Amino acid sequence: MTAQPKRYITEQEYIEFERASTSKHEYFDGQIYAMTGASRIHNLIAGNTLATLHGQLRRKPCQVFPSDMRVKVARTGLNTYPDLVVICGEPEFTDDALDTLINPLVLIEILSPSTERYDRGMKAQNYRTIETLQDYLLIAQDHYHVEHYSRQENGQWLLQEAIDIGSAITIHSIECTLALKDVYEKVDITPENPGISREISPE
Repeated sequence: MTAQPKRYITEQEYIEFERASTSKHEYFDGQIYAMTGASRIHNLIAGNTLATLHGQLRRKPCQVFPSDMRVKVARTGLNTYPDLVVICGEPEFTDDALDTLINPLVLIEILSPSTERYDRGMKAQNYRTIETLQDYLLIAQDHYHVEHYSRQENGQWLLQEAIDIGSAITIHSIECTLALKDVYEKVDITPENPGISREISPE
């Protein structure tokens, strides 16, 4: 006896379901995936990062959104909720509901054991197809570590890492600096690999 295949769900069906739902779900390739809740540390890091970016963007034509802003990857159809989204200029949405953004400039994800492989793998691959995206950042929860992928003029992505509480990442596309002491403020962490920041090119 074989398992019955799951029914293909259209994106419109997903959107109608999601707008009526009290919890968040991702959509990809005809399937809906429930999203789990975030930990206390995850939320604290997200709040710290939002606060430091908001303070630097207040007088710029940019906006920073928390994880309730849905983003659609136009080329692949992925609908998801990044932990933080930054846009500059006029935001573009899929329809008049204004709840699904399609032109992010910066995307930030906070890693957790259950999502790290996905955030580094398939989700990152999807994100890199967004034409407007210039920066993708991954923030660790259990040690001081921020990875910053920035799009270069030749279309390649350059990786910069900061792994010391005294270091910082510069996001040139929005002219902001993300200091780890601000990102990890009030987060009780003992760093495993203190001491350096470095830049390398991805393989």
